[in-house]
Amino acid sequence: MNLALYGFLMVATFMTLIMTKRMTPLVALIVVPTIFALIAGFSTGLGDMMIDGIKNLAPTGVMLLFAILFFSIMTDTGLFDPLVNRLLRIVHGDPMKILIGTVVLCALVSLDGDGSTTYIITIAALLPLYKRFDMNRLYLCCLLMVTSAVMNLTPWGGPTARAASALKLDPAEVFLPLIPGMIAGIAFLIGLAAWFGRKERRRLGHVPTNEPTAFTGMAVSQFPEARRPKLRWINALLTVMLLAGLVLGVLPLSILMMLAFAIAMIINYPQVAEQKERIAAHAGNVLAVVSLIFAAGIFTGILSGTGMVEAMSREVVGVIPPVLGPYMAPITAALSLPFTFFISNDAFYFGMLPILAEAGAHYGIEPMAIARASLMGQPVHMMSPLVPSTYLLVSLAGIDLADHQRFTLIPATLVCVVMTLVGMLVLAFPLVG
Repeated sequence: MNLALYGFLMVATFMTLIMTKRMTPLVALIVVPTIFALIAGFSTGLGDMMIDGIKNLAPTGVMLLFAILFFSIMTDTGLFDPLVNRLLRIVHGDPMKILIGTVVLCALVSLDGDGSTTYIITIAALLPLYKRFDMNRLYLCCLLMVTSAVMNLTPWGGPTARAASALKLDPAEVFLPLIPGMIAGIAFLIGLAAWFGRKERRRLGHVPTNEPTAFTGMAVSQFPEARRPKLRWINALLTVMLLAGLVLGVLPLSILMMLAFAIAMIINYPQVAEQKERIAAHAGNVLAVVSLIFAAGIFTGILSGTGMVEAMSREVVGVIPPVLGPYMAPITAALSLPFTFFISNDAFYFGMLPILAEAGAHYGIEPMAIARASLMGQPVHMMSPLVPSTYLLVSLAGIDLADHQRFTLIPATLVCVVMTLVGMLVLAFPLVG
């Protein structure tokens, strides 16, 4: 049995187990790749592969750990209460306004190019509204994730930079023709939010909010003793400085989060007992997310270390009939949906994309077109259990990963289709080479 078949079976087994809830993602990420690596005969180098995968994701795990702690503390202090109250006055209990506002707010916040930061900020602002009006939080996660994926196609976002680097192209040139498709994707999401809103209106009606200022957010009801209203402006300044540092890249993201967390603790909770209490209050959420990140490191480490990723890539490209060669651009767009879901962005863009570009070149298709087409699957990619920010999103929203994946798959796929069609119409990449 070749490595490609082992890889496909491993991914299929993993997805089946977590989608049917026969195994938790944490356990499946560890057990499934280990079993398949042993079956494939890689027992001797298995430990090194696992360690390499964990090392690669360690900075992400550290960043998420301290990001959750920092923004949870900011929520505890009441930093986001004025924003929530203002949103309450604007929406007047209308679920449709809340859902459309979810897309708009996420699109603006996502301009920093970091999905984790986007989720933390938008969840902190929006989740109290969804809880207050008893709205379906699957709508929240769906709209946030897909909107973030569309906006993440900016040149400073990860996917575009990877595609450009893999094919030695200018990220700005790759990006500019994608703007019409991104606009169409956001417009589609606003329409989807309106549709969700109509469903929520029928289910909930118009929720009365006679005294919106009486509701002051999630932090009040959970930890009233942790509020620090007198320090709100200092906390706001610290948060703005953190976000500015993220955008400017003054320090690695994980280091910025660690420093911001430490400063926030000293300013708001100078007593050691208070600091321990705040950390303990959010320890469960942190553990749930970070443990999944390191477990995902084992999965990606084995997938890469055994050579399964390369074998899977070559197998897929090899089965494309020559008659379909001139259609390599839309084929690349179609392949980006499942492959960026089942394997990491690094594996797809640095392992599979050069092969697809080489195949397209035989039929006169420019590498630039292949690079743009390869980005069309990002909304589906963001649902992958190999994406760290996905765990952060569902954890903060308090929903199950499998439920989120089942609910979001069709909307995410539709957005991919919309962006692909617009991309072909504006000649970002051709239908036929």
